[in-house]
This record gives sequence, C-alpha cells and structure tokens, in this order.
Amino acid sequence: MNAMLASVRNLDEARMALDGGCDWLDIKEPAQGALGQVALEVVSEIVELAAARVPVSATIGDRWDQAATIPDAVIAMSATGVDYVKVGLRARGLYAATRSAMGEACAGARKVIAVCMAEAPPTRADIASLAACGVRGVMLDTMDKHGPGLTGLLADQDLRDFVSAAREWQLLVGLAGRLKREDIARLAPCGADYLGFRSALCAAGERRASLDALAFAAVRAALNRAQVRNTNNASEVN
Repeated sequence: MNAMLASVRNLDEARMALDGGCDWLDIKEPAQGALGQVALEVVSEIVELAAARVPVSATIGDRWDQAATIPDAVIAMSATGVDYVKVGLRARGLYAATRSAMGEACAGARKVIAVCMAEAPPTRADIASLAACGVRGVMLDTMDKHGPGLTGLLADQDLRDFVSAAREWQLLVGLAGRLKREDIARLAPCGADYLGFRSALCAAGERRASLDALAFAAVRAALNRAQVRNTNNASEVN
C-alpha cells in the first residue's frame, strides 16, 4: 500500500490535507528550495494540529553540501515533536564527513529520513551506509524543481531496486519528485511505503502555490484506485 504524503507549509494547508485524507503530513517551504525549512514554531503548531492522527515529518532546509550543519538542525527540528526529520543528501558515494554528521544526528534526535537526490541516486552500498548511520528511512526526491520529475529521471527498474535495497535494511522508503497524478499507476507497483506530493496538489501544478482542494482530491482518488488495483492483482496471483 502506498500512503499519501502531502507536503504543506502552514496550518491552513495542514488542515486541508488532513480533511482531504492524507496519510502523512510533510512540512516544508517550497519557496525556499527543494527542502525549504518552515519556522520551528509553525512546525510545532502543525504537530499539535495533527495530534498523532498521521505521521508528521519536517525538512531542515537545503543542506546538500553542508554536512557540518546537519546535527544541530536535526536536533532543533526534532524538538518540535515531529515524528521524523528529513535531511537532503548527496547520497551517492557518501563522504566520511556526511556519514559522521548523519550518525551524530541520528544519535541525538528523533527518527531521521535521508532524502536522496534522484538526479544521482544512491547505490545499494550507499543505502547500507545510511542504514549503518541509524536512519529510519530513505526516499528519492528531485533537487532541481525545474528539471524532469522522478519518473523522467529514472526507469521503473531503478525505482524497484531502490525500494528493494531499502527493504533489505528494513527502512521506510518513499518516492517523490514532481510527481503527477498520472505517475501513480506506474509507481504504485514499485512497493514504496509512501508517495510524496506537492506540485500535483496545487493549482496549475505550481508547487509554490497554495494547495487546491480539487487537485488534492484527484490525487487521493488516483491513489485509492491504484491500491484497489494492486490488491486485486495480488489476489489473482494468490
């Protein structure tokens, strides 16, 4: 089953996402980059609003090349009460400094999810290294929000291999990166725990715009259909 992760930037969007049936709230500011950070006090308010109804994660900003800043940022975000803190990494061929920073962050904070660049996806060995650091999950996402989306960058087999490698280390695994509603049928069979959306939930597919109720409902409905289809296919196989 693919859970629906909805990226939100404020309380109003969080309310809409919860009312619309999201399975996971992810807090980030799209106007500040791929993984822009929302103010800590706003994150705390959204955590209170969610009241443990769904998992809540939050990003710590675009720190792809700033390993030394990761531990303190993760610990500060963890103090808001989020379930997971997401850290963007250049994960292919992890540098020693990055491994050290991630190990420190994982030791001192709530659960950490490594967000790996879809433009340079990690190898199985890289995912093993992240697991050794103590991360609880990995996901693919695009760093360049003006370039191709996830499905334009990677083949289905690449995505299945990523999910398989995460499963080998018992990690949560997600797929995101300018996903469109039409991508859901293709991605659902890959077996990720969740699919992440922002632009597809907004008016005209513009990630910096506010969430749009009709767009949100269309994505939720497409995910529901994919889940029914996968269940029926599994029953036929059995």
